[in-house]
Amino acid sequence: MPKLTINDKEIDVENGLTVLQACEQAGFEIPYFCYHPRLSIAGNCRMCLVEMEKSPKPIASCAMPVAEGMVIRTNTPLVEKARKGVLELLLINHPLDCPICDQGGECDLQDLTVSYGPSTSRFDLNKRAVSNKYMGPLIKTIMTRCIHCTRCVRFATEIAGTPEMGGIHRGEHTEITSYLEGALSSELSGNLIDVCPVGALTNKPYTFHGRPWELTKTNSIDVMDAVGSNIRIDTRGQQVMRVLPRLNEEINEEWISDKTRFSYDGLARQRLDKAYIRKEGKLTAVPLTEAINTVAHVLKATPANEIAALSGDLADCESVTVLKELMLALGSPHLDCRVDETVHDASNRSTYIFNSTIAGIEESDFILIIASNVRHEAPLINARIRKRYLQGGLNVAAVGQAYDLTYPYTHVSEQAPVIKEILEDAHPICAQLKAARKPMIIIGQGALNRRDSREILRLCQEIAEKYNMIQDDWNGFNVLHTAAGRVGALDLGFVPQDKGLNVHEILVACQRGQIKTILLNNVDNIPGGSFGEACVIYIGHHGDEGAHRADIILPGLAYTEKFATYVNTEGRPQQTEKAVANPGEAQEDWWLLNEVAVKLGFNFKFETRQDIIQKMIEINPIFAKLNQVSAAPWTKIISKYPETLSHISFKSPIVNFYMTDPISRHSSIMAACMAEIVGSGCSKKCA
Repeated sequence: MPKLTINDKEIDVENGLTVLQACEQAGFEIPYFCYHPRLSIAGNCRMCLVEMEKSPKPIASCAMPVAEGMVIRTNTPLVEKARKGVLELLLINHPLDCPICDQGGECDLQDLTVSYGPSTSRFDLNKRAVSNKYMGPLIKTIMTRCIHCTRCVRFATEIAGTPEMGGIHRGEHTEITSYLEGALSSELSGNLIDVCPVGALTNKPYTFHGRPWELTKTNSIDVMDAVGSNIRIDTRGQQVMRVLPRLNEEINEEWISDKTRFSYDGLARQRLDKAYIRKEGKLTAVPLTEAINTVAHVLKATPANEIAALSGDLADCESVTVLKELMLALGSPHLDCRVDETVHDASNRSTYIFNSTIAGIEESDFILIIASNVRHEAPLINARIRKRYLQGGLNVAAVGQAYDLTYPYTHVSEQAPVIKEILEDAHPICAQLKAARKPMIIIGQGALNRRDSREILRLCQEIAEKYNMIQDDWNGFNVLHTAAGRVGALDLGFVPQDKGLNVHEILVACQRGQIKTILLNNVDNIPGGSFGEACVIYIGHHGDEGAHRADIILPGLAYTEKFATYVNTEGRPQQTEKAVANPGEAQEDWWLLNEVAVKLGFNFKFETRQDIIQKMIEINPIFAKLNQVSAAPWTKIISKYPETLSHISFKSPIVNFYMTDPISRHSSIMAACMAEIVGSGCSKKCA
């Protein structure tokens, strides 16, 4: 470990660090614009200049590796003069529009100019103006403000994997642009707003809507997919103004997907803020107490074996727990959370979670993807795979349709029989699998909702064991979920009980009139006609597919309006925080179900949310460890299933990345992305 002296303080640092990183470790602040810890080094802003002993001029600390015996000074008159000169040059052409700039209050250029800049400028010529570039419905550009740090170019090329941005011309005529001035096709493009240190790239839907000091900031969890990205919800009054990423190295690092960031406007549209009962064929608003009493009356009048319950993609763990207790109290075994008809076994946790964890991707040297368009199903996991690819030494192979995943991979086949070939060592990729030190397999939901899914799952487990994916300190068997509410419901055992029907059998029974009443907990992806003549009781927060078919609607809360637990695809329980008040008469989903139980005479002793959490811990101890992944013991599927592997091509369940749930389907911003990005054909979003 090299030893160097910084401002008369000796410090030992790791090999490979830069002087800038060493200074930060020693506790000395170095200002910079172009440097970003997750991007390659550009060294073009020169703001990070420091003085090095025996060097004839200041050095760029972001680009200088540490070496034994270095003597660095960060606060000499020469360094101060250099910084003032750099800022004076940067501000030559920067417009004086801070009062109307959306970056105001969060601008690195503002902050560093106050701290390190000159008090006056010696330049009095007219400022240069640059025409704004078009980058789609999400990113607003004011390119006269651009300081050419190239962070956006490096992010698009390295992290997003869509090299659609770059610099044109030279010298003072340099401009940053998307080459064809079309909408950016990356699912991570909104992160350009965060990496831009000035107001050149800003949030287009948020333009002129607010200032950071006006907003209340709430730390929460994203539910747009099953990754569980950590986010910050900024609100003003009762309105969600924007959603930003929150640092979590183990899950999303500091990025979020565009759907997470921009679908928030769907929270206010088509909301269910009242209870409804269908009277004479029309849904009629009624007091909440009347709707709850009616639900209790219907359930009481229906034989237990003719009642079923389904839990959907956005259902939180608390509501799933109460609904399960209610169904057991009623005596009905017909409950299921696998509304996409997947074959997950709730008794074998290792077969339905991402066992290696998301951060574990960076340890793998071979990844076999089965039936998953990871880029659309989990953009942050895809970015993590790309990050590992850029580090070198990673081979990727994919079974399923050929998608642009932003990194090179071997396309094995579109059909399931090749899985058996891989198991039998009869495919060319087997040699790479054998040579891998920490191989992993990622199984998408597109492989688990077919007739032959049980056999596919068993064969994938066999592959995992044969090719050394299961080790003492490594479990490379991973299932990638797409729904935020799925893993938590499986952990709570919300699956058919003894002699109970699964989701497919429940829907068939509804059509045949054998199921008379069905409760839908945030179920919005099943066509309304699937329920036949059954009485549909819907709990949810949007007037989506489930509400359209419902006979009774109990208004629930969206993830921004409640404290709730969700378990992400790697099995990590996390909690959302309440950012805004309940709209209208809407209440927590668990509270609504518990009130129904009380009306029926059941006393679950669920007076507070903490009581439900205690019950969740009783059902599954993993809920006692918030924000932690509890490793699942490896349990092998022994039973062989008679189904022969189908030659039908695998398909990803995500047909349209921008609209996958009630919130994003009601977002005008997501609709604009649909029209301009998917509709224009500049990205194969619907492939």
